[in-house]
Amino acid sequence: MKIKRFVGGNLESNGYVLYQKKGGTAWIIDPGYAPDKFLRFLQEDDLKLQGILLTHHHYDHTGGVDKISHETDCPVYIHSNDGDRYGKPAEFMADGQVFDVDGEELRVIHTPGHTEGGVCLVSEKSRVAFTGDTLFNREVGRVDLEDGDLEKMRRSLNDIIYPWDNDITVYPGHGPEATMKFVKRNNPEFLELLSPEKR
Repeated sequence: MKIKRFVGGNLESNGYVLYQKKGGTAWIIDPGYAPDKFLRFLQEDDLKLQGILLTHHHYDHTGGVDKISHETDCPVYIHSNDGDRYGKPAEFMADGQVFDVDGEELRVIHTPGHTEGGVCLVSEKSRVAFTGDTLFNREVGRVDLEDGDLEKMRRSLNDIIYPWDNDITVYPGHGPEATMKFVKRNNPEFLELLSPEKR
């Protein structure tokens, strides 16, 4: 799977285009800013956008959605627990749901903590995980905003993300990507929230 990253806005949010080849289909994850950059890339590579996937409802990850969805007439997906706070027309995705990236499965994993409906999107084939604001290379997502919840974040990190194999590469909502091997060794906030036997 090919991954094109765009960074924009005051918070330098990451947005991603996922596709297999020029002239194929594509999905966008978290277009927070600069929708024209996403649209231009789709046009240049002759990609047919299948939809927009949102890892959570915060504006720095959703700000570019309206223009892209209007221009391409594509659906927008967000977890049902974030639907009310997003407040715009969208289809609800659920834990375990699979999206097709030209034959490759991208699976939804519900990871509440930063928001009630926060999700990660994982491809086992490409060994990648798009973690939104749940997990960064050296930090974890804030839990003191709106519907954040420290205990839910702790459970998401311990029960869902910690078991990921070391070779999984995390593509976060802000900052550079990192392997889970790196995260498990170098992310102090992640380690602090792990149960003692996992540190």
